[in-house]
Amino acid sequence: MRIAVLSGKGGTGKTLVSVNLAAAAQDAVYIDCDVEEPNGHLFFKPQHVQEEEITSKVPVVDDTYCNGCRKCVDFCRFNALAYTNDRLIVFDEICHSCGGCVMLCPEKALTEQDKVIGKVQRGMSGSLKIHTGILNTGEASGVPIIKNLLAGIKDIPHSTVVIDCPPGSACIVMESIRDADYCLLVAEPTLFGVHNLAMVYDLVKLFDKPFGVVLNKCLEGENPAEVFCLDRDIKILSRIPFSNDLGLLTSNAEIAVRKDEKYKEVFSSLLDVVIKEVHCEATPHP
Repeated sequence: MRIAVLSGKGGTGKTLVSVNLAAAAQDAVYIDCDVEEPNGHLFFKPQHVQEEEITSKVPVVDDTYCNGCRKCVDFCRFNALAYTNDRLIVFDEICHSCGGCVMLCPEKALTEQDKVIGKVQRGMSGSLKIHTGILNTGEASGVPIIKNLLAGIKDIPHSTVVIDCPPGSACIVMESIRDADYCLLVAEPTLFGVHNLAMVYDLVKLFDKPFGVVLNKCLEGENPAEVFCLDRDIKILSRIPFSNDLGLLTSNAEIAVRKDEKYKEVFSSLLDVVIKEVHCEATPHP
């Protein structure tokens, strides 16, 4: 069972929910797909960490074959190629590794070579398997790292996989939820929180994924995110109250489930609800 945890922006509590959900499951795999700013490892402090470099393909030009037709330059939507002073220049920092320029070149002047864009770390925290993707600063896309992270769990026997997605709704988020069985959307109780909730709501609807919402930092009084959910008949699976104690635990990179029975109950109950939702979705309806 793969549970993807999303939010429209950083700071809503996505990692808080992901980390504690995985800890509540105990025998689980936690995957940090937030490759631009991974921080789940700060909580789990994994041991016996193994590291693997991740590469992507970037074009290389052979000037002896290039005739300056500029077809590759016109093709590239990311402006990673330029022809100037009678030679083709490749800006691999902004190349998205689509391979189109290599396929398009009539003179076969372009080939591909590997470029290291980041790494994947795999370790253990108690009975939990912790997989973390780290994108090198300035790289254009973390999709290859996320693909490696998710492909690497196919042969691991497990019952629960918690995927800590990147914030927002860009292509790296799409890749993170592609094979998810269920999506958890984490939202804050503000008008700005509603705007960001709407982003990931539209995304999971587009991918036709079953989903529910976790309302974080709940206070007494009006909650615009709750109103958004009620107006659209969206399932609210949990309401996590605003708490100085929980904030202190989180700021100290402590896993609340392991430190406080109250929060162990909150996240264990949330996990039970998600499992029921997944089983309900998987059961054929007459």
